[in-house]
Amino acid sequence: MNIGIIGYGSMGKMLAENFLSAGIASKNSLFLANRTLSKLTEMEGRAVICKSNIEAAENANYLFLCARPADIKIILEEITDSIKKDALVISLNGSVSFVQLEKILCKTCGHKIAKMIPSVTAEINRSQSLVCYNKMVEAADKTGLSEIIKCLGEVIELPENEIGMGSELVSCMPGFIASIFDVICQSAKKHTEISQEQIVQMVLKTVSATSELMLKKEMTFEDVVSRVATKGGITEEGAKVIYQGMPEVADLMFEKTLEKRRLTTKKAEELF
Repeated sequence: MNIGIIGYGSMGKMLAENFLSAGIASKNSLFLANRTLSKLTEMEGRAVICKSNIEAAENANYLFLCARPADIKIILEEITDSIKKDALVISLNGSVSFVQLEKILCKTCGHKIAKMIPSVTAEINRSQSLVCYNKMVEAADKTGLSEIIKCLGEVIELPENEIGMGSELVSCMPGFIASIFDVICQSAKKHTEISQEQIVQMVLKTVSATSELMLKKEMTFEDVVSRVATKGGITEEGAKVIYQGMPEVADLMFEKTLEKRRLTTKKAEELF
């Protein structure tokens, strides 16, 4: 089984490193291609460095495309006749739909296509990687891809029309969570002499422990609130403020991000 990765930016590099460290791929079965070949120098001796995208396509059973919409179109037009007949092509760009991908890939014959959205938490093997498939993909292909990317963490299959919201909840969420607790930590610093570093550590470890507690004990958010926020107590006062103010912020956040996603998808459609 050969794995090809076209595009060696942060995402392509993350995939390559994880596949190698997990033993999913070897120096002879991982084929890397990038527009700027010099960026692949660090992988010499660890993978097959391809001189072109076509070389990666010709050898890969699973071909990962890590590129922007405009670049994906160019790459596909270049490699479409070189892709193995039974290969699975996996796009890591959620904005490019199967309709657009199939316009190029399925001109002469049907190709198996998947879309995959990982999370930055893949760096610690804790990603919830979202996947969806076109109609050409069979059960064995899905199993094969899951076996490859499970080294990143959990694999969640969603229909294509839910990948957008799924991405908000998984891929974007680390950024949202970091933003929320950055604001909380900055606010806390205004009321204490505790150092900013210690505040951040205290909050992060509490967030991590609370998440683990909820998952292990199968607790809901309401369960945790009721356990900590005793009636008439201090926590209850803080929780009231959050429940009163945060719904508007959360609604606006999703409105803005989903609208941006819609516009990005529309732009991708125009490119294709």
